[in-house]
Amino acid sequence: MPRWLPRAMVLALTLIACFQLGSWAFHQLTGLLINILIAFFLALAIEPAVSWMASYGMRRGLATAIVFLAVLIVSAGFITLLGSMLANQIIDMVEDFPKYVDSVISWINTTFHTELSRVDIQDSLLRSDWLRKYVQNSATGVLDVSTQVLGGLFQLLTITLFAFYFAADGPRLRRALCSVLPPARQAEVLRAWEIAVNKTGGYLYSRGLMALISGIAHYILLESLDVNYAPVLAVWVGLVSQFIPTIGTYLAGALPMLIAFTVDPWYALWVLIFVVVYQQFENYVLQPKLTAKTVDIHPAVAFGSVIAGTALLGAVGALIAIPAVATLQAFLGAYVKRYDVTDDPRVHGRRERASGTLLVRMGRVLRGPREARPAEDAEPRDTA
Repeated sequence: MPRWLPRAMVLALTLIACFQLGSWAFHQLTGLLINILIAFFLALAIEPAVSWMASYGMRRGLATAIVFLAVLIVSAGFITLLGSMLANQIIDMVEDFPKYVDSVISWINTTFHTELSRVDIQDSLLRSDWLRKYVQNSATGVLDVSTQVLGGLFQLLTITLFAFYFAADGPRLRRALCSVLPPARQAEVLRAWEIAVNKTGGYLYSRGLMALISGIAHYILLESLDVNYAPVLAVWVGLVSQFIPTIGTYLAGALPMLIAFTVDPWYALWVLIFVVVYQQFENYVLQPKLTAKTVDIHPAVAFGSVIAGTALLGAVGALIAIPAVATLQAFLGAYVKRYDVTDDPRVHGRRERASGTLLVRMGRVLRGPREARPAEDAEPRDTA
């Protein structure tokens, strides 16, 4: 046996064990790593506001606490208003439910010539095995829902704490990171950090502005239709449509349509038409102007990044995909050498008219013999 073989076998087994241990640890810490990633992008988003207050002499910890307190107050107010609206709407629907059932039964009896009654339907439902199984499953599902709620609150607390530390100790974190790098690398890291702050903050603020415009537009519509809870529904549409990519528009428009349907079914149709028209206006007019300087990426790239982020990290990846891709695009743009493009029609999306050129050539060929015959006939006459 060669002398190096036992040592190579031990080294190979050690590397395999280290890889297995690292893979196990990574899978165990995936949730924590995702929370840290969310907290990092949240800290980047509030970095401009914290730095602006710190430039006036305020401590970064106090500035960060003020920003988080403002976000907490706005979120709590919105959740309270939305919860009260939903609770009142559910109460109204429960109180009017017997009327809806009577109207449906009356329509069925008139259309299909049946003799159904609400009392018989209630008795059959109360004695059915389906209802008994549903109640049992709901009772056991309460514990699962409670566990998920507690886990979500703990996850939110974890993200908030990490985001607070990242934003309050941003300069210290940058110094600690640059202290282990040479000066040339330090400049690149600081440049990437600055680009990430600008792109993430710009994305958040542009989305907030578009949410404000969308909320005002939908508030005017709902108020003109005399739909209940118009301010809360407008805030719901603005926030959900802007901060939930791809499907946010449909989720945002579903609730106002449902509330409008309880007032008048035609109002729900008007809300649907307005949502579709406004979405086109936002996609082709409003969004390109507001995001041209903040998140300047092609709509196809943005859509693809959202799909890729969703496939990798789920809803979290969908939220941070666009600012992450915009940061990467801006950072790589500083190191990609570009050249002047030649003035070619194909660059501008135009092509030479080959068919027209072919027709011209065919015309010349056809006209050539006809014009040559008089010339040939005239030449002998002149010589004669």
